[in-house]
Amino acid sequence: MPKYVIEREIPNAGKLTPEQLKEIANTSCDVLRKMGPEIQWKHSYVTDDKIYCVYIAPNVEMVREHANQGGFPANKISLVSEIIDPTTAE
Repeated sequence: MPKYVIEREIPNAGKLTPEQLKEIANTSCDVLRKMGPEIQWKHSYVTDDKIYCVYIAPNVEMVREHANQGGFPANKISLVSEIIDPTTAE
C-alpha cells in the first residue's frame, strides 16, 4: 500500500497545547473511522509552523479527501518511494 508524507502549513503549530493537539488528533481519527480501513494515519511530526503527517492510503485522492473532511490543510502530498534508516548502510 502506498505511503504518503503530507505537509500541513499551520502557523505556530509548535505552540499548540496538548489539548489542541488532542482535538486535532480526535478530528482526524473521526474522519478516518468514517472513511474506512483503507486509509491509515501512522504518525505526525510537529514543527514551528508545519505538521508533517505520514499516511498509508491506496491513492492521493483519498489523502486529499481526509484533509477536506477534517478541515486540515494539505499543502503538499508526497508519495514515499523508499524508506532508509541506519540499517540501510549495513
